[in-house]
Amino acid sequence: MLSYEILRFLHVFGATVLLGTGAGIAFFMVVAHQSRNAALIAHVAGIVVLADMVFTATAAFFQPITGYLLMREVGYGLSDTWVWLSLGLYIFVGMFWLPVVWIQLQMRNLARTAASSGASLPQRYFRLYRIWFACGFPAFFAVLAILWLMLTRPAF
Repeated sequence: MLSYEILRFLHVFGATVLLGTGAGIAFFMVVAHQSRNAALIAHVAGIVVLADMVFTATAAFFQPITGYLLMREVGYGLSDTWVWLSLGLYIFVGMFWLPVVWIQLQMRNLARTAASSGASLPQRYFRLYRIWFACGFPAFFAVLAILWLMLTRPAF
């Protein structure tokens, strides 16, 4: 079985990857969007989708596994309020992340089509961007709340 130190490292590393990749993806998508350059947006959105699949999805898969093993190792349980709050927030984040991945794919495809035809970005792209942008705020703050819960393990 993995030691406490290794489990804690893997869990903190996963949290760091989730937060860092999410913040990086948001930054690069916003900057690309501000250019209104369809070719640039298509390129950046392609990288963003790849990063979400390689980094975010992998970390998101392993995070509850390392969390469970760590919780078991230390002796915490679902009866601890901070644990089930963290799990609830994790599901909440996932409810935003899954549609965001689909939206990023759609935005990428719309930008690719516009770039290859020399057309302007369609209105659908801008609608999707507004939804994508709005989804980022609750998910980001929920991730911060999870980090706070993990670090402080408050007794409610």
